[in-house]
This record gives sequence, structure tokens and C-alpha cells, in this order.
Amino acid sequence: MKLAVPIGEETALVTITPKTESIRFSLKTGDPSVVKSRQADAVAYLEQIFRSLRENRPVALTHRQAVALSGELYRAWASDYDHRNSISFVQNADGTVEREDSLDLDLMATAYASIVEKLGRLKEDGDSANMENAVGPLVNRLLLARGIPAIDAASRPMVLVEFVKALREGMEARGRKLGGDYSPDPRSERFPEWKAPGSPKATSGISLTGLVESWWQEAKASGLTASTHESYRKAAATLTEFLKNDDATRVAANDLVRFKDHLLASVNPKTGKTLSAKTVKDSYLSGLRSVFTWAVNNRKMEANPATGITIKVGKQRRLRESWFTPKEITAILTASANVRKGLKEKPQRHGLKRWVPWLCAYTGARVGEIVQLRKEDVRKDGKDWIIAITPEAGTVKDKERREVPLHPHLVETGFPAFVEAAADGHLFMWSGAERAAWRTAKNRLTEFVRTVVKDPNIQPNHAWRHTFKTMGSEAGIQDKVLDAICGHDPRTVGEGYGGVTLVTKARAMEAFPRFKVS
Repeated sequence: MKLAVPIGEETALVTITPKTESIRFSLKTGDPSVVKSRQADAVAYLEQIFRSLRENRPVALTHRQAVALSGELYRAWASDYDHRNSISFVQNADGTVEREDSLDLDLMATAYASIVEKLGRLKEDGDSANMENAVGPLVNRLLLARGIPAIDAASRPMVLVEFVKALREGMEARGRKLGGDYSPDPRSERFPEWKAPGSPKATSGISLTGLVESWWQEAKASGLTASTHESYRKAAATLTEFLKNDDATRVAANDLVRFKDHLLASVNPKTGKTLSAKTVKDSYLSGLRSVFTWAVNNRKMEANPATGITIKVGKQRRLRESWFTPKEITAILTASANVRKGLKEKPQRHGLKRWVPWLCAYTGARVGEIVQLRKEDVRKDGKDWIIAITPEAGTVKDKERREVPLHPHLVETGFPAFVEAAADGHLFMWSGAERAAWRTAKNRLTEFVRTVVKDPNIQPNHAWRHTFKTMGSEAGIQDKVLDAICGHDPRTVGEGYGGVTLVTKARAMEAFPRFKVS
């Protein structure tokens, strides 16, 4: 069986046999967020295929479903022809073949007309065996793309007839356009929207909101972070608001396509900008797909309406380097060092502006990891001061505790004294210990840094990680040591062997250059 696994906008054709023990294919990307999204698509597709194979029950299709499926074939051939994607060859009288620089569109239109005529005869003949030879592989591929390994004996001839008809009409449309006729195509309207066989009824009463919470009960036990739950819950809530109902089983693939288009056109009231394609793809569509996949696997829904629905994200424009310039570093750290505590300002809120930029600059830690620091996470070990970045305090991306020695400059400028004078608990969060308080603190810090660095092409908090790694490399600190300090995974299996001790990290901090303020 040849599977058609969705990989972004493309398809990976994977052949499986009775001896196949594992399925391997490239996700065709090195971007971690894209890998996560494509992997979820592939897993959802394979789960649907395997479930159908386990049930060993060919699917019966209605005539409407047969026509809807053939519509995909029609649209592929009836789409506008782009000669830039074609290469033309001509055979000379002596039998040699050479490339032709120009395309003879009239000749191509004649060729399409010839194919249309042959398909017409094939349809009139009505021989299922001949139609199977002509379009059978196309039928199988489009069925597998919908997660259907096989259809029953009664459905197959009907589908073959509709595919021959759709292919013939698609060729006619292509030939018409090659002849210069780009008038509106009324035939495209005859193909209905695809509805999966056995789609759940609208009266099931399974709420999308409830699905997210049920998914989370299992997901948190497997170690997923609260930030993932928060992202998925937001995606579900936004979809519910868009559809004006919370019934998960009423969500169709076409609804999600409309939802995707709606999000891409929506303006964020805080930034005044539309959502990026990457945000829609990775934060909304990926989250909904994961929840629906869980629902199908746990027999709460029969089909995943989000399967195959994605966005092709182009490479974003990069208008500057990802790290701060020396001038920006000086401006931020000077503003931080000179910040004054308000009369009624909470000590944690003042400490956030005074110390978090400096800690990020000298540790390369994520802003969220520093914001959630507690008094108990700072200690003295011999002559060195140490901070512990731990999942016990909140969110740590790799879920692993790491210890980072403080740079001597931080000690000299009074950070340990600030910690010793602070009350027990969080050093930089003043409105509680929940994620809302953590998020509020991060937002206030972003606002503070933005008063100094206004360039929209730099991330005001994350840029410290790039700055730390860049300056550390210039100072001759080994990449393995910088990775251990920042909490980055080893680049190779070999680098994963052994470890980086606190002594090594402390020496690296002594070698790391000092920042200057004005």
C-alpha cells in the first residue's frame, strides 16, 4: 500500500508491505516549530489509516462524496497554467531530442483536446477495468489523503466514473485557458464540499472547551507545560467564538479553512498588526489538530476535521541581527541601573526593572526563567554565587534544572544584597505565583525595555540570549559551556556525553566581558 502522508503543502509517498516494521520519511524542515506541526499532521494521518485497517472494513461512499472527492482532481487540472513551471522538448527528424526555449501553447491545447477525446470514449465505454487502469492510482491517492485505505465494491465503479468525468472536464478547462479563455468557470461550482464518511452528528453534545480540558488532564500527566494548555485553550475559545457554537462534532474542515482565513485577516488590538502566518499555523491550527487527534484516539470523535489544514509559511524577512548592538546594550543596562523605586511601588516590580535585564545579559537565560526566580533559588557556593533555574519555580522549556554562576559584575553591583534583603518567595513577581502574574511581569519588562530600544525588528527580551551567545563566543568560551549555561540541548550525541561542571561555568563567567553603562 502506498500512503500519502501530508508534509506541509506537499505529500510524502511511503510504500508499506507486510514486512514493514517502521515508517520513515523526511519532514523537509529543520525549524523546530514546523517540525512539531508537521509531525502532528503525519501522526494524525497515520492514526486514521491504521484505525481503518484495524477495523478491516471498506468504507461506503455516497454519490455526493464521490463527486466531492473528484472535485480535487478537477481543481488541480482546471487551475491556471503557469508556463514558467514547464520545460518543452522537441524531437528532430534524425530522432534526437532537444529542449525548446519557447512553448507552443496552441500545440499544447491540441494535445489536451486529444486527451479529452480519449477520456470521453473511456467514459462512454464504461469498462471499469479500463477506468481502473486510467485513474485508479489517482483514486487511491486521494482516498488515502483523506485517511481511507479502501472503499467497498459498490462505491468503486461510481468513484471511477466521477474521476474520469472530472479529469476530462479539468483537461477541457486547461485547454480552454491555453487557448486564451480565462472566463469564470461555472463547472467548479458543481463539486460539493467533502464530508467524511460517518461524520459525527451535530447533536452529540461534545463541547470543544470540554475536549481541551479532557485532553489536558492526560497531557499534563505526560509532562506537557501549562503554556501549551494555555495556547490550546485560547485556540479553542477563539474558534468557538468564530463559529458561534461550542459543539466539537459540528466543526468541519471547511469551518477551519474559514477560521484560518479569518485569523490571517484579524488585527491584534494591542499591536495594530495582523497575526502572522506562523502564529496562525503553530499556535492555532496545530493546537486544534492535536486536541482533535486526541479526541479521535479516545473515541470521542470519529474524524479529525483539522487533518491536512495548514499554512505554507515563507521565510520571514530579517532586517537586522538577532542580538543587541553595543549602543542598545548600554542604553538598556544604563536605564536599568538608574531606575528609581516609586513611593508605593512593590519591591518586586522595582526589582524586575533593576535586575532582570542585567541577569539576562549575564546568563543568557530566557526572560521567563529569570522573572520566576525565587529567593531560595539564589545561594552562595564557596566563593561563587549561584542561581538555580528550575521547573519547581515555573516554566522551564526543557523541564530540566540547571545552575548558573553569577558573573562577578552582578555580585559587585549588589544583586546578592538585593536577594538577601528581599522577602521569601518570588523576587520579581508581585501579584501572585500564578501564570497570570508571571505573564504580567514579563509584559511590564517588555514595556520598560521598549522605552529604550524602539526598533520593532528586535525582540526586546529574547535578544539577550543571542547577545550572550555571541559575546561568549567572541570571548573564546566553548560552545558546549555556553549551551549548558543557556539551557540549550547538545548539538550532537557526542556532546551529550559528559557534563559541564559549576567550576567550568564559573570560569566561563570570569572570562565573559563586562558590560559598561554610561
